Amino acid sequence: MSGPRHLRLGVNIDHVATIRNARGGDHPCPIRAAHVAAAAGADGITAHLREDRRHMTDADIARLVAEVALPLNLEMAATPEMLAIALANRPHAACIVPERRAERTTEGGLDVAGQEASLRPFVARLGEAGIRVSLFIAPEARQVEAAARLGVPVIELHTGPYAHAAEPGVELARLEEAARLAAAAGLEVHAGHGLSYANVGPVAAIPELAELNIGHFLIGEAVFCGLAEAVSGMRARMDAARRSANARP
Repeated sequence: MSGPRHLRLGVNIDHVATIRNARGGDHPCPIRAAHVAAAAGADGITAHLREDRRHMTDADIARLVAEVALPLNLEMAATPEMLAIALANRPHAACIVPERRAERTTEGGLDVAGQEASLRPFVARLGEAGIRVSLFIAPEARQVEAAARLGVPVIELHTGPYAHAAEPGVELARLEEAARLAAAAGLEVHAGHGLSYANVGPVAAIPELAELNIGHFLIGEAVFCGLAEAVSGMRARMDAARRSANARP
């Protein structure tokens, strides 16, 4: 099955805020980072507002919506507090993710199959507000099928196991199969977590994928080369992989 020729890049700016919060104050500014990413070839901005506000703050989300032209993808837990914030700010999209206070970063996909009933009202409220809802899930058929039953327009496949595997072939195959299944069900397919220059190519070549969301690697790489160069470098690698995939008979 053929997919989108242009693979969008969403840049997650959470860890610009992490650095800022380490000392307090307002530097480095995540809103400035969003503008730099936009100029360097990003198609969207992703930000996760966590319950403990360990990086992004409520004020950051409001400013991103008001001041940045690119669409904002708000990562959020399915809690009444986060639902209220999303409805107040009206980002372009909201990606519902699992969240545990003790985790360093999102450790797994959302168990949509096991939480279908509890997720349904959150999905409905966000959709009614004109917010495009996605679910961050493991590349498993049962999770894809549950997402389709909920009627969300988008899923995001968790690429962490692929990114961290010593032999990533099996995990890549799982991503490819889940992407095919989701596209066949009429879902738009995104992916992200742990992607870097070294491993993004095979994922970017999956034809059903419409968007990759990448953050930690880009902010880390920016320490050495600057954020604009880090983003443009990722953009170039994604484009090259997609061109190669589209050229195949």
